[in-house]
Amino acid sequence: MAEIKQAADELFATRPYHEITLASIAEHLGWSRAALYKYVGTKEDIFLEVCSDKMAAYQAALLTAYPAGSTYTLPVLTEVWTEQLVSHRGYFRYCDLLSAVIETNCSIERLAAFKARYHEGQDALVDRFAQNLHAEPARMGQLLMAVYYHAVGINSWCYENPLIQQALELAGLPQTAPDFRGEMRGFVAMCLAHYAS
Repeated sequence: MAEIKQAADELFATRPYHEITLASIAEHLGWSRAALYKYVGTKEDIFLEVCSDKMAAYQAALLTAYPAGSTYTLPVLTEVWTEQLVSHRGYFRYCDLLSAVIETNCSIERLAAFKARYHEGQDALVDRFAQNLHAEPARMGQLLMAVYYHAVGINSWCYENPLIQQALELAGLPQTAPDFRGEMRGFVAMCLAHYAS
């Protein structure tokens, strides 16, 4: 499964999601499709597993960067969190497809495992932020979700899609993409000021 996930991730780095098929993943691996079907039923099964790994890596990195008992000021926490967001942009690219595409065509068993893993990591983050900021856990859950959804949206906007660039040019519209780091730094600072005060 590790080889399958790596192959899918490598393909996603160079191709749009809709162009990736089980056949192209098998070809990238040098396998037959039949061999691939021993492990997964759909490409979404694979991408859900990749997303799960990237999610766990982001959650673990944020917990490490913001240790228990930390007394970071809000400006320092903003910088620490922004660095984690920038370092895990690949995760947010998968999240852009997660609820509308990936979660709609994967096995129920894989999806249940993914949801359990997500909530375990999310609960740990909520607890850490609540303890360190002396805040209500419900507010910290809202904080984490606000930053997550903004990161997914801004990351998608920053992603260079040649088709969109050509369409903007054809329409005579400016081609502007935000600076992910700058946008997220400002948004995290605003959210911390709102939810942690």
